[in-house]
Amino acid sequence: MNNDVKKLLIEALVDQQEIFGDELFVKKTFDVNPNQFKTAVDASSTKYNANEQSLKVAERIETETGSSLFNEDFMNAGTIAELNSQICECQKCALGKTRTKFVFGVGNPNAHAMLIGEAPGADEDLQGEPFVGRAGKLLNEILKAVNLKREEVYIANILKCRPPGNRDPQSNEMETCTPYLHKQIDLIKPKIILCLGRVAANSLLNKKLSLTDLRNNIYEFNGIKVMATYHPAALLRNPHWKRGCWEDVQKFKKLYDELLEN
Repeated sequence: MNNDVKKLLIEALVDQQEIFGDELFVKKTFDVNPNQFKTAVDASSTKYNANEQSLKVAERIETETGSSLFNEDFMNAGTIAELNSQICECQKCALGKTRTKFVFGVGNPNAHAMLIGEAPGADEDLQGEPFVGRAGKLLNEILKAVNLKREEVYIANILKCRPPGNRDPQSNEMETCTPYLHKQIDLIKPKIILCLGRVAANSLLNKKLSLTDLRNNIYEFNGIKVMATYHPAALLRNPHWKRGCWEDVQKFKKLYDELLEN
């Protein structure tokens, strides 16, 4: 890859009250059935191999620029640690220039559940770890409320670098970074994924839906169950959404337990 192309690519519940507020949310048993929680088998969303999807992105950019977008060796990584070492110096988009730290992911590399957000924020950019600071603390307490620990799951983002000013990820940034996430999923092989926020869910599922629609369905990504709920940062800004989140994570945990039994 010549320098001009490189330059082009670089530029181009502590307790339930603390978590959910002053209202008392009574735990219910949710049956995942068509009448209470619609299971969506989306015919328009074709299953595809994560490696194949990543290579398609590379092939398209190679056609447009005359050079490979990236060294595809990372697709052969055999472990999460190996993948991190191969991509942590990434400069494929402009965010590589502005980041403080590359935010790869954290948690159990053999987790049955994976949580995915949209992008690192200021605290994550400084520490190099997803979901820290106030939003991270709230996420930890949400997990605790359904008897899960941060160390049991794997947490990552669509983007590995912070967008300036915490703006929404741009489509070209997500397209460039998504192959990394797909490879993470391929290595971890979770049974279920919980997307935190509309942007993360739509990016992973290749959709353009409202969070309300996303929350009311169960989707699949390469045979993995996918659900969506509010991003913890959104709950900090809008506490009245906490009831909906509480209901979502109960449904998530119920499906998680059922999948582990099978």
